[in-house]
Amino acid sequence: MPLRSPRFTSAAVVLTATASVLIAHQPAHAAADRIRLGSASDVSRSAWNGPAFTMNGAGGIVTASMTRAIDDIRGGTGTIDVVVLAGSAPTSGSKSPECDTVIGIAGVNSCTTWTLTSANDGNNSQVNTDVRNAEFVYFAGGDQCRYAAWKGTALEASVESVVAKGGGSGGGSAGHHINSPIVYDACNGSVTSAEALANPYDRYISFTTGMFEWAHYGSVVNDSHFVTRDRMGRTMAFLARAVKDGLAPGGAAWGVGVEEGGGSLYLDRDGRATQYGEDAYVVLADHQPEQAADRKPLTYSGFKIWRLTPGATFDFKNRPTCGYYLRGVTNGVVDANLYDGTPLTVCGSPGGGATLAESEPNDTRDTADDATGLASPGTLTGGMRSTSDRDYFKLVLSSGQTASVNCAVPSAYDADVYWLDADGGTLTRSVGDGAGTDESLSFTRTASGTGTYYLDVEAYSGSGTASYGCTVKKS
Repeated sequence: MPLRSPRFTSAAVVLTATASVLIAHQPAHAAADRIRLGSASDVSRSAWNGPAFTMNGAGGIVTASMTRAIDDIRGGTGTIDVVVLAGSAPTSGSKSPECDTVIGIAGVNSCTTWTLTSANDGNNSQVNTDVRNAEFVYFAGGDQCRYAAWKGTALEASVESVVAKGGGSGGGSAGHHINSPIVYDACNGSVTSAEALANPYDRYISFTTGMFEWAHYGSVVNDSHFVTRDRMGRTMAFLARAVKDGLAPGGAAWGVGVEEGGGSLYLDRDGRATQYGEDAYVVLADHQPEQAADRKPLTYSGFKIWRLTPGATFDFKNRPTCGYYLRGVTNGVVDANLYDGTPLTVCGSPGGGATLAESEPNDTRDTADDATGLASPGTLTGGMRSTSDRDYFKLVLSSGQTASVNCAVPSAYDADVYWLDADGGTLTRSVGDGAGTDESLSFTRTASGTGTYYLDVEAYSGSGTASYGCTVKKS
């Protein structure tokens, strides 16, 4: 069975003397249970200013991000109605813990908790009326497989109608998972990082797609409790699967892992995200895995990882090509320091342009990765996977043009860099001594016309999956 995140009971909420609180407990039918706090009447208004989304690392409401969502949706004036959807009731304490918190936030007219325990509850008429009349829908923690079962029911369309009118959606833990377009649904059981890396086609790994497709959030797989439960490895396996199985259009898949303990990623209507409370991670898989097959350990080089600390932003509409660090997996073994790394490039600084990752085999000039069209400045990435590995990149210079190359070499190995002519002759080189020693070189073409050159990155000693990054600037 999937591991289920508890729905936490919030602390007591202090309400103003003028607040109206109505608690109505009324079973809609045998399988669904309804609790409403606040006004008995829904707000009526012609236009809203969302959509807005909250993606939480644990099941509970994060007041800071929820307050922002409420304020953005109502445009700073009036009030909204909120519905919380839960697949099971809390095992102790309040039966509406999320609404207990939400009803104390300024700008909330009502908060209704629906506990739905069967797939058919997604077609309950009262549930769908409440959702369609709301301006924000929050999926509680629990079991995302129960939420995935609502795909194709009236409830799916009702939630989509809330977002379409300028409202919002969100959730924590399981509720975070269901708000991504590629849902790790846990319908066969919950998988650990070790299990997923050992076999990315483990029977516990299953996906639901085609449910919620929020604007600017395409090709994303959400994950929760990210650092505490060490879920980077399984997210890497999910992304490799998404790319190989064609679940992500365009051949690139993105992971969004949010830490528990108050972590929340807020996404506004323009696709700009802001991190609250605890860290989050955005992980990009932008090429086919070197190995992803049933009963074989995963091998995938060069995952691009952005670490978002509280207050950091990330533009999902215009996704950056800078500011990430690189980590990989070889035969199911991940690189060290998955959750922290020095970015290869800093956005807005030299070297913050496009990136070309090596594609093996590129061990000769004939199989070189073509970097001719790489924008300047740009970054070449790869890894020294054996003590005899050589990575070739093809570049073209015009007469009088200079290429400056600066390579950040990880501590796992010593790599040297050579600038070669079209016939493979060495024109200049950088052979600093010692593992982790960075390399740099510069070459100016003095001949007329254009010329073809090759950047050769060679292993001198050591090897590993950790990626180097060579910034190339033409001037």
